[in-house]
Amino acid sequence: MANVVIVGTQWGDEGKGKIVDILTQYADFVVRFQGGNNAGHTLVVDGKKFIFHLIPSGILYENKKCIIGNGVVIDPGVLLDEMQKLSDQDLPVTPGRLTISHNAHLIMPYHKLLDGCSETNKKEGDKIGTTGRGIGPCYGDKILRCGIKAGEILDKDLFRDKLKENIAEKNFLFTEKYNMPPIKFEEIYSQFTDYAEKMAPFIGNVSVELEQARKAGKHILFEGAQGTQLDIDHGTYPFVTSSNTVAGNACTGSGFGPSHIDCVIGILKAYTTRVGEGPFPTELFDATGDELQKKGGEFGATTGRKRRCGWLDAILAQEAVRLNGINGLAITKLDVLSGQDTLKIATSYSHDGKNYTAMPGNIRTVEKLKPNYEEIPGWQEEISQVRSVEDLPRKARDYVKRIEDLTETPAYLLSVGPDREETMLLKNPFA
Repeated sequence: MANVVIVGTQWGDEGKGKIVDILTQYADFVVRFQGGNNAGHTLVVDGKKFIFHLIPSGILYENKKCIIGNGVVIDPGVLLDEMQKLSDQDLPVTPGRLTISHNAHLIMPYHKLLDGCSETNKKEGDKIGTTGRGIGPCYGDKILRCGIKAGEILDKDLFRDKLKENIAEKNFLFTEKYNMPPIKFEEIYSQFTDYAEKMAPFIGNVSVELEQARKAGKHILFEGAQGTQLDIDHGTYPFVTSSNTVAGNACTGSGFGPSHIDCVIGILKAYTTRVGEGPFPTELFDATGDELQKKGGEFGATTGRKRRCGWLDAILAQEAVRLNGINGLAITKLDVLSGQDTLKIATSYSHDGKNYTAMPGNIRTVEKLKPNYEEIPGWQEEISQVRSVEDLPRKARDYVKRIEDLTETPAYLLSVGPDREETMLLKNPFA
C-alpha cells in the first residue's frame, strides 16, 4: 500500500495530467483534491488527445476508481458535459467509477457573473487574469459560509432556502454596484434541480470511502491542479488561484489523514511557463521564448491562452520542494530544449542591491526581480525516441543532474514527449 500526492512546482501547466496517467496504472484510486474547471489536464494516449477539467484523468483506466474531493469547486454543467463526452468516446462514467464528495461546493451562475464583473472593473495592471469561470467567488462564498454543497442540492427544501438567500444578496450587488439586471431564482432552481437528479448517484462520503480503501491496502494517488506558485497562501499573491495547491491540501481537500501520505511527487517542466497576469522573473521576450512556446505547444488546456515562456527557475523549484515536502521530481518536456546551444537556470534574483534566494513576500518587489543565471551547455540531438536515461545525450543528462543538485531532490520520472510511451520511470513511488 502507498499513498502518493502529485503537485505542480511552478505556475501550473507542468504536465501533471500525463504523470498522473502514467502512475495511475499502479494505483487503485485517483483523487482530485482542489481547484475547479479553471484547470485542465491534456493527455495523449495512442495518438488520441483527451482534455480533462474536473474528472481525474485516471478515468481512462476502466478498473480505477476516481474521486472528486471536497476541496474541488464544481460547475455541474461542465462536469455533466465532461461525463457525456467521455461516454461518447466509449468511456462511460458510472457511480462505480466516480464518487463526488457531498462536501464539494458548487459553482452557481451568479459566481461566474461576479467573476466577470470583478475582473472587468479592475484597472489595467491590477487584473488577475482570471478564467472567468466563477472559481474565486465560489471559494469566497465557501469561506463566508453561504456556499452550496453538492450534497445540499439533494434536499430540495434546503437548497431552495439557501439559493433564495444567496440570490437576494447577489442581486443587490448586480443592481446597485454593477448596474446589471437581477438574476432570477426560478431559472437557477429549475436548472440545478435537474443537475441534482443526474448527479445524485455519484454523490457520497469521500472521506469514508478513502479510509476504507486505505485499510484495505489500496494504492491512492492524489492529483492537484495548477502549481505551487499559484497557491492562495504561498504563491505570487494576488496573482494566484483561489485554493491551496500545495501537497498539504491533498488531505484537507479529501478528508484523508496526513500521517497516511507516503510520497510527494513534484512535476517540474524543464523550462518555465505562466498563463495570465503576474510576475515571471525568467520570462523570455525574444526568439528563444517564441521557440519554446511553439515547440512546446504552450497553450492552456482550459483557456487556449498562449503561455508565457522562460528559462528554468531553480528558486521556484527549491520553494516547491520545501513547501510540498517533495520526495522526487518528474521532469517534463525535456525534449523541447533540444537544439539550444546554451541553457540557463536562474539560481538567485537581484533587486535594488539585494540578492534573493527565495521569493520575496512583497509583490512589487517580485515584479522587479532580475534573475541571476547559471549557464549550461545544451544539446542538439532530438530525444523523443529515447527510452532510457543511459541513451540520453550526455549534456541532457548533465542538465537533469544539475536540476537534481539544485533542488536536492532526485528525478523519479523523465518525459521526452506527450505520449504515455515517451516517459522514463526511474523510480516507482508505489513500489
